[in-house]
Amino acid sequence: PLDKPQTLTESLASIGTAVAASTFLGSTALLMNSSQLASTTLLPFSRDAFRRYNRWVADTWWGWCVSIGKELYGVKLLYSGDEIPEKENAIVFSNHQQMTDTTFLMFFGKDKGRLGDMKYFAKYPIKYVPAVGWGMRFIDCIFVKRDWAKDETSIRETFERFTRDKIPLWLVSFVEGTRITPTKHERSIEYARTQNLPELRHVMVPRTKGFVASVTGLRDHVTAVYDITIGYPEGVPTLWQYVRGMARVAHMHIRRFPIAELPTDSDALARWVLDRFVEKDALLDEYYRTGTFPGSSGPAK
Repeated sequence: PLDKPQTLTESLASIGTAVAASTFLGSTALLMNSSQLASTTLLPFSRDAFRRYNRWVADTWWGWCVSIGKELYGVKLLYSGDEIPEKENAIVFSNHQQMTDTTFLMFFGKDKGRLGDMKYFAKYPIKYVPAVGWGMRFIDCIFVKRDWAKDETSIRETFERFTRDKIPLWLVSFVEGTRITPTKHERSIEYARTQNLPELRHVMVPRTKGFVASVTGLRDHVTAVYDITIGYPEGVPTLWQYVRGMARVAHMHIRRFPIAELPTDSDALARWVLDRFVEKDALLDEYYRTGTFPGSSGPAK
């Protein structure tokens, strides 16, 4: 975790900044929700116009989130790894340590012209949360109950719609299924032992069904899969620490895999993503030991 002591003055100032930024983003998100609701009047005439408008809403509001991080807080995201072309349809998966991971993925999406096209797997109850949850419903995010028998049909139909309507897409998935915590990590270790799988130190055993379904269902629509590993040189910040301006830098290591190179067999795909998490664990082990990912010029500063 991020351990960054503050003086009383610094603490009060950072809380004030957090309240101001949160008030701005919360109020504007609700305004955007109202405009999204009004955009449903476009549906009888043009579903494409409805989607393009809501893409603009997502790009604008999430763009404000990114701008506040960069301009107000002075946050930097350092990249290493493969070059990524702009505006390429892709499946994106990452390790998941805190809610701040999502924010830094938005930085990445903004830099590559895909911010408004980012769609997430999210827990089903989030769709009822005002502001962010309501907004995600209008941009084709996928809300799951984490019961494959209940989720499979809706996921497959969503992917068919993405492909049929040629919807611009970065599908973002945290394949571990949840944020890593000491308790959840211990459960993952216990599961790995029962299944004769590698015991991972910095990540958890991935839940492969959703990933396999994504690659299978979107193979004709996406060009590549991006394997993202996020590291925090000062410690992993909570979302509250982030909005208080306490997180200054993150490091993102990117690997790009052409979709044509991935296995087509479901079992082989499940093993493929497990192998990526074994590699990811080794990357993070090296990162937290040296402060760098492969291809970096030096420790994050």
